[in-house]
Amino acid sequence: MPESSRASTIVSAAMLAIGDELLSGRTKDKNIGHLADVLTMSGIDLKEVRIVADEEAAIVEALNALRRRYDYVFTSGGIGPTHDDITADAVSAAFGVPCEHDAEAMRLLGDMYRAREMEFTDARKRMARMPRGAKHIVNPVSVAPGFIVENVYVMAGVPQVFQAMLDNVIPSLRTGSKILSQAVSSPFGEGDIGTPLTKVQKAHPETSIGSYPKYDGQRFSTEIVVRARDAGALSAAAQDVAAMIETITLEKAARSA
Repeated sequence: MPESSRASTIVSAAMLAIGDELLSGRTKDKNIGHLADVLTMSGIDLKEVRIVADEEAAIVEALNALRRRYDYVFTSGGIGPTHDDITADAVSAAFGVPCEHDAEAMRLLGDMYRAREMEFTDARKRMARMPRGAKHIVNPVSVAPGFIVENVYVMAGVPQVFQAMLDNVIPSLRTGSKILSQAVSSPFGEGDIGTPLTKVQKAHPETSIGSYPKYDGQRFSTEIVVRARDAGALSAAAQDVAAMIETITLEKAARSA
């Protein structure tokens, strides 16, 4: 699998969010941030996110690219009862297998609608369709299951259902070394710290150093975040960042004296 052979265990993932409503702005996505939080806490690196329309060719192209590049791919959206819910068909096409009504999913949904005294219509039966041989992802919210094909986890777009499905998926995943982080506050803007911070990053290649500018209405400042999988490497880089800030402070003081 990609990247997983390194000394520190790295498990990678991508997300494919599906739906015209996401691209039109009608629906504001809430699943990407939730997935990122959960994967980070679990020691899985979310490396890429794509959003595609409800178009089979686009879904197939994106899914095939992502599933070959990363250890896991999580999709959201397009597994409901309407005509534009085509994710099951697209995933089937990507893997070259038939999309068909799953017997167990039909039973689960049939029992649920019967208990609610509602007709199990052809539209509702669409929610039981999945690629042949797929495994279920339990849906404790609305019964209709998600499904798994190889390293692809197909889940609902409704945030409450997506989150519940993800809770059932996470314990089964292989995880890697968790990323540690430490924030260092800088009273200077990125224009002041850019060059020396680049030197700090080059001196600590085993870390990732990000700078996040802030503006309080009067002056710019920066929050610098150091990330690493090794606590020693994290501490060493954070110390050098702090030393860099101290050096800039002294230099500015000297120039204004």
